[in-house]
Amino acid sequence: MPQQKPELGEQNRQNTWLEPDHESFRMSRRLARYSLILIILVVALLLSFAMVKLKPEPPKKEADTRAMLVDVLEMEPQATRFRVHSQGTVKPRTETILSAEVSGTVVSVASNFIPGGVFGKGDTLLRIDPARYEVAVERSEALVRQRQIEYDGALKLQSQGYRAEAELAAAATALASARAELVDARKNLERSAIRLPYAGMVRAKEADIGQFVSPGTRLGTVFAIDFAEVRLPLTDRDLAFVELPPVGSAVTSENSGPEVTLTAVQGGVARDWQARIVRSEGIVDESSRVTYVVARVDDPYQLEGGGVALPMGTFVSAEIAGRQVEGLFQVPRHALRGSDELLFVDEDDKIRIGHVEVIRSDAAVAYVRHGVSAGDRVVLTSIESPFNGMPVRTSESIAAPGAVASGAETPQAAEDD
Repeated sequence: MPQQKPELGEQNRQNTWLEPDHESFRMSRRLARYSLILIILVVALLLSFAMVKLKPEPPKKEADTRAMLVDVLEMEPQATRFRVHSQGTVKPRTETILSAEVSGTVVSVASNFIPGGVFGKGDTLLRIDPARYEVAVERSEALVRQRQIEYDGALKLQSQGYRAEAELAAAATALASARAELVDARKNLERSAIRLPYAGMVRAKEADIGQFVSPGTRLGTVFAIDFAEVRLPLTDRDLAFVELPPVGSAVTSENSGPEVTLTAVQGGVARDWQARIVRSEGIVDESSRVTYVVARVDDPYQLEGGGVALPMGTFVSAEIAGRQVEGLFQVPRHALRGSDELLFVDEDDKIRIGHVEVIRSDAAVAYVRHGVSAGDRVVLTSIESPFNGMPVRTSESIAAPGAVASGAETPQAAEDD
């Protein structure tokens, strides 16, 4: 007999009975996996803990409680000659704008009447046609001779009683007028030749041969080269260290001021020239509050000395020899804290913070006048947070007095703090 298929409802019931078994199997596998992961983590933590516990402890080191080791400098008063720095531009002591005093055509020009040309005292640089002025001189000379004869005749007749006093006076007046015209004619003849009463150099040429000029026409610009001058600004603090000649005094070797070294770069090379302060202008500039002093350079173009020329217009730096000050203490600039504090080491090797008076300082050295005594020990080592009574140790080899005085004779001057 053919087998009958189960009914649909019965089949569904059988499938429903099988599903719980499969679900519980999957849950068991998942639980086993999680348990294994947990066991691995616990074992790893236990191993790590055991390794930390079994690691030997590092050796203990006692903290260093010794005082800080510092370098010190023992102070000794010294005589210091300061150097004051300034700067300025080289300018001629005399500069002249040449202008024609008479009219006429320029008939000759000297070969050295060109920009940069050097001329001597009394050299003729340019000549205006002198013909008309030579004629005027001859005419005036003839007129003077005539008036002289007339005056001599009138004087003779007046002495004999043939001429009145008024006629003699008229003859004398005519003679004087003729002589004055002769002087004027000769002056005009001299003015036709352009000459200078000093040796110099031509800065600019504004007239040339064949040009007609009239009185007032500019011919060129020249300047003297016997010496040059440099105006140097000095602050009030600088003036305290420089001995200047008296205001308004004539320049002589006895009352000239301090020596000056001028420095400029020429062709990539720094060169020096010697100068001297010759006067103070005696006026404080209202805008900059500085006083100008004037340094003189002899023979700037070295026409006689044969050295390196110092051209006009060169910008130079100046180092002025200042006065010598006694009893100053020189301290390395880096040892100064702020603007007026130093660290001292007392007899018990403890820090003492002291205030001092710094009268001048530069990049390397500070110059102290008050607040320091001979024999004081100044700390040179940088201390981050010092305080009074802080214990320190000093180095066995104390720096010798004057170790920072290498620039005492010629320190590089700078602006005061």
